[in-house]
Amino acid sequence: MKVEEAMAFTMKQTSLIVATLGLISFIFGVIAENKKPAFGTAVIGKGVVICKYPSDPSVVLGCLSVVFLAASTAAGYLSLFYDYKGKKIPQAALFQNTSFLVIFNIALGTTGLAAAFLLWPIITEQQQRVNNVHHNLQNECPTAKTGLLGGGAFLSLDSSLFWLVALMLADNAREDYFEEAADEPVKGTA
Repeated sequence: MKVEEAMAFTMKQTSLIVATLGLISFIFGVIAENKKPAFGTAVIGKGVVICKYPSDPSVVLGCLSVVFLAASTAAGYLSLFYDYKGKKIPQAALFQNTSFLVIFNIALGTTGLAAAFLLWPIITEQQQRVNNVHHNLQNECPTAKTGLLGGGAFLSLDSSLFWLVALMLADNAREDYFEEAADEPVKGTA
């Protein structure tokens, strides 16, 4: 009975870790979206426009959101393949469960989309801050596209929720696998 209690604690602990990291990623992404300036100030010089951007933490907060997304994903992925009651389950047994396979792929997909939605404006914003001298006098000093960081934040939260669902389905697949293994007769006894 103690093994089952330790298993339940481990499941709760990994679920809590995945959910917490996903929520932190979401919060950092939303704050980054809210702190991002709409545009910079154009300073016209001799034949050039120099863009001055206000100091803001959007790039750093966006990077933190990506880091916590990666941590949530790693925790979710690794928690799917840990030992159950001291026994290893073959990965093929997990992937034979259609529900698990579908949710696992959705979790991977939402993680990839979240990373893309978060990284695109972070990289664009940083490039615009570094390359702030323009020879086009009509340049209005834009910043990265608005809404991508917020969208990435919501996808990050969705991703962690899908990892939690995959964890529950993996637990069900493990129980089914070991029940079937216990029901099979031992060779030479029949």
